[in-house]
Amino acid sequence: MSKIESLPFIIGLTGGIGSGKTLVSELFASLGVAVIDTDQLSRDLVAPGTPALVKITEYFGTQVLQKSGELNRKNLRKLVFADEKKRRWLEALLHPLIKQAAMQELTKCQGKYAVLVVPLLLESRDYQFVNRILVVDCEEKLQEERVMQRDQCSRETAKKILSTQLPRELRLAAADDIIENNDTIDDLRIKVEKLHEKYQQLSTRKNY
Repeated sequence: MSKIESLPFIIGLTGGIGSGKTLVSELFASLGVAVIDTDQLSRDLVAPGTPALVKITEYFGTQVLQKSGELNRKNLRKLVFADEKKRRWLEALLHPLIKQAAMQELTKCQGKYAVLVVPLLLESRDYQFVNRILVVDCEEKLQEERVMQRDQCSRETAKKILSTQLPRELRLAAADDIIENNDTIDDLRIKVEKLHEKYQQLSTRKNY
């Protein structure tokens, strides 16, 4: 059996910065669904002492390290945000490692389906094995405010950060399912529960 054949039914969860991907993934996890977050895998891959962090430090210098030896994500984000060449180098290093780690985790999943959280799912060609794409969406002004709060930045900076991502209309056009995150967590929980029922049914079918 190939690696692809051994994988469960996979929901690729994505969305723009500040849309609420983490909250949606936590709601799926609360229902007993296996959730693999590629952001967390990325953090594990660049932990102190890992080969990836050594290469990153050699390329960018010690300015990307904290005194503890951990990666200074804020400094690294600034460097790659300002330089396309550096961003591409970092992606070329990390993306294959993240995909490999994600595949390993997915093969361990025992449930009817699994949720794979990939912020750049639609920009990447690495995850074509997902069975459905679920996009978390919210109003643009609300998204800006969430980024401002998360990064402690101005609205102008938040808009710049969001402008580097795939346009909202393209994300929505690529989605098999869309979950809107404009209201309360209780409203969001109801939407997740409905999708959970849907995905359980879809996962039992031979043809996705």
